[in-house]
Amino acid sequence: MNKAFLIGRLTRDPELRYSSSNTPIVNFTIAIDRQFTNRDGQRETDFIRIVAYNKQAENISKFVSKGSLVAVDGRIQTGSYEDKDGKRVYTTDIVADRVQFLDNRNSSNSSQSDASGDDVSPADFQNNAEETNVSDDVFADFGSSIEISDDDIAF
Repeated sequence: MNKAFLIGRLTRDPELRYSSSNTPIVNFTIAIDRQFTNRDGQRETDFIRIVAYNKQAENISKFVSKGSLVAVDGRIQTGSYEDKDGKRVYTTDIVADRVQFLDNRNSSNSSQSDASGDDVSPADFQNNAEETNVSDDVFADFGSSIEISDDDIAF
């Protein structure tokens, strides 16, 4: 099974581009603090690269920006390429199946605009969230519940 669930803040604005077949692709990085501290008492941070496609990519580009808190449900994908010096560079990314926007868009700015410059209302945000298959529970599709009774546990 290849499944990743992450919650973090964007380190910069998402980068939207289009493939040669006109498929929307967005790349962004989220920062996630580790749960433990190092020897100096400081929390270390991991920076995880995320990629999303299609309508979800366009909505991410439109509705989140640097500092936004998001939950990502996806899979790990590795790859490699040759850089300009001919060296092999290995990559590890999360390919997002679902991205949930955890910040309230209107908490920091009461009048936000989308990419076209039109005002965006909370209702517009909800409509777009539904189009990207975002639910209130980031783990909703992880699996079915399991019933366990005391009889099932051996001591």
